[in-house]
Amino acid sequence: MGAIQLILEHVSFKDLVDVFIVSILIYQLLMIVHGTRALQMLVGIGVLFIMFWVGLTFKLYSLNWILSHFFDSFFIISVVLFQDQIRAALATVGSKRSLIGFLRKQDVQFDFEEIIEACGAMSREKVGALLVLERGNGLLNYMKTGTRLNANVHSDILYAVFQSSSPLHDGAILISGGQIAAAGCFLPLSKNVEIDRHLGTRHRAALGITEVTDAIALTVSEETGKINLSVGGTFYPCENESQLRYFLKQLWLNDKLDTEMPFSGLEEGM
Repeated sequence: MGAIQLILEHVSFKDLVDVFIVSILIYQLLMIVHGTRALQMLVGIGVLFIMFWVGLTFKLYSLNWILSHFFDSFFIISVVLFQDQIRAALATVGSKRSLIGFLRKQDVQFDFEEIIEACGAMSREKVGALLVLERGNGLLNYMKTGTRLNANVHSDILYAVFQSSSPLHDGAILISGGQIAAAGCFLPLSKNVEIDRHLGTRHRAALGITEVTDAIALTVSEETGKINLSVGGTFYPCENESQLRYFLKQLWLNDKLDTEMPFSGLEEGM
């Protein structure tokens, strides 16, 4: 009790708030880099810190000179190394979902069914497709690279856009505010060098947009007809329309994704 009383005497409420905020920032940083190459870079920087400590302890002058100059510019180096993660973190903090997310309506079932129906039809016919659903982070800069449609979400429109005869089939459809905002849009490609080398540009673009935003990307492979959902820079295969519906509802309404299906008797023939 003596130690606890001593701590309470020297720690004020302001100090507790300070520690709490810093803890949240560190936690959010770890969540952002979890599962990415940024985590490996953080481990590498940690190894350099250990080497620097060893150099100071045993007076390794050459090593100390090199690492001291490295850490003199550590802030600039960190910004360069983690620019994608910093951009994603700032976008998340300033997103409309975090600021006014409580205003978002949940009456999106009809739109989901139109999207699911279109993906199912294109999967069966092996029509390649890429659809992106905007959530908290705005996608206006990507919409400007395509053709603005501002049309209601309808399976016939989605299906028609991705036919090989359509001039917009090579790009992505962006869905925003319950509407098909634009088609034929260009997206950033994933920088992850560890993804399957057999994945084409469409799948790399789906990963790329979800690495830099909180959007949901859906891809239909023209080779296999398989549907993949991408969020947070990770692919989640959808075996059928029921699984796709389940994933979309989870992400849209709960902002979380549980890959364990809680029911059986899923639809076949996707």
